[in-house]
Parts: sequence; structure tokens; C-alpha cells
Amino acid sequence: MTPKRFRETVLAYYAKEGRQTLPWRRTKDPYRILVSEVMLQQTQVERVIPYYRAFLDRFPKIEDLASAPLSDVLTLWQGLGYNRRAKMLHEAAKMVRVDFSGKMPTTPEKLEMLPGVGPYTAGAIAAFSKNTDVIFIETNIRTAVIHHFFPGEEKVPDSEIVSILEKAYPEGKAREWYSALMDYGSMLKRSGVRVNVKSKGYAKQTKFEGSKRQARGAILKALVGSPRRGDFLIALLGPEREGQMRSQLASLTKEGLVELTNRRFRLPG
Repeated sequence: MTPKRFRETVLAYYAKEGRQTLPWRRTKDPYRILVSEVMLQQTQVERVIPYYRAFLDRFPKIEDLASAPLSDVLTLWQGLGYNRRAKMLHEAAKMVRVDFSGKMPTTPEKLEMLPGVGPYTAGAIAAFSKNTDVIFIETNIRTAVIHHFFPGEEKVPDSEIVSILEKAYPEGKAREWYSALMDYGSMLKRSGVRVNVKSKGYAKQTKFEGSKRQARGAILKALVGSPRRGDFLIALLGPEREGQMRSQLASLTKEGLVELTNRRFRLPG
């Protein structure tokens, strides 16, 4: 496989099988792309679509999100998981209002100033909103590159993946190219290709059952609609997990995802 053949293969697949109807593929609004990218972190596309639509129905503009109480944002986020993402997204909206006069930045350098926005998310927003020529990596892109260029290798560093992407990159086609790459990598995964474990930066996701994520999610879900006493929240998942629940309730409070008022815990106002 050469970079040129790789580019042709990926783009040909996208022309025939690409998911052009995904809602975030039909917008160039950087705010809406930010929402999609944050929701898609460690979450499958099919799960994200209804949450994405509901979120933008409630917060169609970044000012709507910045002006809303965090409790509204967390309530709408319930079931999507990784609730810290919702708080970061809320904080990013408030930062845009204050530091960028309410207008979403679109350059990778300025986007990385926003809470929760790293190099990948910044690159994706720049590419999909402004068609900016930029190189970035995410899990499906890693799958595609490792599958074709490093099939027999272990612990492939991102620097080598970037080198391939730089050679294969079609200038002036960032939006199409990254949509195509992600769809192609996703197709490979659905076909049984599991090569991301060969990435040097690979980290296996922990099981949900029994995890801290499950404990945190249970606490936040119980707080939707009304405050609760600490003993009620700690007992939600049974006596064998009370220690974990107590620890996660403390963490959620420290992170600002939960507040303690009049001896009851609640979602932040």
C-alpha cells in the first residue's frame, strides 16, 4: 500500500458508502461540530445521534448553552455517559461568550484554549467547519492507517501514523478526507479489524458494570429533578458498593458536578 493508493481507496469507499446523512456532516457551524465531537468521544455514533438532536433543540446557539444552568445541561446529558464532558462543554460555551465575544474560534490554536478541547477535537472542528488543512488522529483513523501500513507491527507511535497521513493528505479537501477516513476506519472495525491495540498509545476502556463510571452515572441520574440525601445516594447500588459510591459522590462534588446545600446533594444551578 502506498499513500496515494490509500487515499484513493478511502475516498472511493466514501463516495460509495459514506455516511453523508449524519446530522453533524450537514453543518459547517463550529459550535454544532464542537457538540458532536464532544459527544462522540468514547461513544458510538448510533447512541449519539438522538442526544445530539435533543441537545441542539434545547441549545441551538452557543449563547443558549452559555446562559443555561449546568443542571439543565447535565439533565439533558443523562444516559450518554462521561458527564464531565457536559460540564467541559458548558464551560467552553461560557469561555467563548467572555473571551471570544460569543463567536466560536475556528483555528486549532484558539480552539485548544477551550476547556476539554485537545489537538484532535480542535483539528476536527477546524477541518469540518472551515475545511482547514490540518493533520490529526482519532481511533478510526488509527485503525485505517495501522491496518494498511503496519499490519505486523506492535506499539506503533502516532508520529509514524502522522507521517503516513501527511503523505496521503489531499490538500483543500479536509472536510471530505476526514469524513472519509473516519467512515473507512469504522467500516474496518465493523468488519472485525481490531488493530488499535497495536498503537503505542492504546488504552483499553474499562468495563461499565462495577466501574466508577457506573457509580457516577447512577448518582447524577438520581439527582435529576430533586435533591437527595447523601445516605440515599450512597446506597443506590447496594451495600457492597457503598465505599465506591461515597468516594464518587465526593469526587463529583469536588469537580463541581454536584453541590451540597442544606445537607442535600443537588445538580448545580
